[in-house]
Amino acid sequence: MAHSFTQEYFQIPSVTRAYTTACVLTTAAVQLEVITPFQLYFNPDLIIRRYQIWRLITNFLFFGSLGFSFLFNIIFLYRYCRMLEEGSFRGRTADFVYMFLFGGVLMTLFGLFANLFFLGQAFTIMLVYVWSRRNPYIRMNFFGLLNFQAPFLPWVLMGFSLLLGNSIVVDLLGIGVGHIYYFLEDVFPNQPGGRKLLMTPELFRTMFDTPEEDAGYFPLPEGQAGEFWQDQGGDEGEPNDQRQ
Repeated sequence: MAHSFTQEYFQIPSVTRAYTTACVLTTAAVQLEVITPFQLYFNPDLIIRRYQIWRLITNFLFFGSLGFSFLFNIIFLYRYCRMLEEGSFRGRTADFVYMFLFGGVLMTLFGLFANLFFLGQAFTIMLVYVWSRRNPYIRMNFFGLLNFQAPFLPWVLMGFSLLLGNSIVVDLLGIGVGHIYYFLEDVFPNQPGGRKLLMTPELFRTMFDTPEEDAGYFPLPEGQAGEFWQDQGGDEGEPNDQRQ
């Protein structure tokens, strides 16, 4: 059983595996009281004046104590991050890492003005947004109440947060940064007079891109949207998903 788990674990694409593992281990460390959230949260003053540079990264790794909110966020993070890495970023690990860097830097800059302490949820929404815009024909069903196509998913999640009484600033930040990346990467280069502005550094390609793929690697289907979503049997050529 341990061998099977290890094998499945290493079948997860590298970026998704690294980020998800870091988030789980960070939450576990807080739960075991090895560290506290006060050592992790985004604080520009401590970063600049006390050189606590790690906060630029750790604020993206903590999703709160173990519970429904943590499970909800970590499942969405894992599934959509993996589908992006195995879908539109397949064989383009350097570009995927560059998207992480681009999104993280923008969120950090906006976080200076939004007074946000943890940006992991916003980062997840950014991944969901980019995936949803690149898969516009996937139809979804939310708790059997709403039927919609994938591009509306981030907005439905924001509405769900609002119903739960949570602040939607984090969701709006994730949607905003996701849209900036999507526009610069997928829309603007295809416009008359447009050009590609987001150029992945060659250093990233040297570090992360590999010439050959593992023959035993089995990607997650692009249309499978997560643990909460299942195919509904829609029209031919339009895979459908449902949240339970």
